[in-house]
Amino acid sequence: MKEFSKVLIELRKESKISQQKLAHSIGVTQQCISEWEKGNMEPTLSNLIKLADFFEISIDFLAGRTEY
Repeated sequence: MKEFSKVLIELRKESKISQQKLAHSIGVTQQCISEWEKGNMEPTLSNLIKLADFFEISIDFLAGRTEY
């Protein structure tokens, strides 16, 4: 099972977007994205849903629970 932070980094880089653009798109700060990617913080459920919607994936995939 992959860690959330690693999945988020991979998704963001595959999408070729900056932390700032992702943050703006889901309504959080760039520092928040940075902290999630470092593994220092985890998103709230509402932010997890926003991330899953943004990347058009399931929350399970984002949390590293599934391979697709």
